[in-house]
Amino acid sequence: MSQFPSCSLITPTYNWPEALELLLLSIIKQSVLPNEVIVADDGSKKETSDLIKRFQKDFPVPLHHIWHEDINNRKPTIMNKAIASSKNNYIIEIDGDIIMHKDFIKDHLSLAEKDVYLYGSRVNIQEQYLKTLFKNKQINFNFFSKGIKKRGRTLHIPFLANRYKKESNLSSKLRGCNMSFWKDDFIKINGFNEELIGWGVDDSEMVQRLINNGIKGKRLKYKAIVYHIYHNEQDKSKVGFNENMERIAKEKMITHIRKGIDQYLKE
Repeated sequence: MSQFPSCSLITPTYNWPEALELLLLSIIKQSVLPNEVIVADDGSKKETSDLIKRFQKDFPVPLHHIWHEDINNRKPTIMNKAIASSKNNYIIEIDGDIIMHKDFIKDHLSLAEKDVYLYGSRVNIQEQYLKTLFKNKQINFNFFSKGIKKRGRTLHIPFLANRYKKESNLSSKLRGCNMSFWKDDFIKINGFNEELIGWGVDDSEMVQRLINNGIKGKRLKYKAIVYHIYHNEQDKSKVGFNENMERIAKEKMITHIRKGIDQYLKE
């Protein structure tokens, strides 16, 4: 019997099957596999569905595709739907444009503990390297690899990772492309806030409510390494509204929001 909790790996995606393919290839190479993978698809076209169907034929764990219609950016909604459908008690959240170090899943599960969420950083794959990346379908990187920056974040030194302490404040280093939490904790705060608009803040606003509910954070450094594929910035015109929602959540110690995951949970 595994010493690790059972986990669901959840990734949002939107119309970038080339990046999603590299992510799925990096999952196959994990030293410890998740119990299932769920692609939370915010309305991608047929190319993404075709890619997932191809991988489903011989993927080493169940690979699920949760899709809804493309009506602007509705990442909180599709993530709630995906997590509601998950069958395991621990959630690892990544983005659909990352490549994982072979011990990524193992690293998250090795530090999972009650009343704690985990968050890690990312190494950036640079724009000028994308042609080579996709041509070679490259999923292996290290400190000396071409085409990356933030090289210090490539260092995998597990014994150093264990020195980080639990914290009660929201970190500016939090990234939704690399974090994990208990499903029960997520449900207690009603998941992602679907009243947020457009890009940005959905992950940190959700984590602020976890904190308000007594869940502490722990930073993952020297473990849980991911490589983020460069892309153009998304429309940030609504980020001010979302940041204000996050500020209100902090000031008023809000835990449970009105429009969240409870819409999709089975009785």
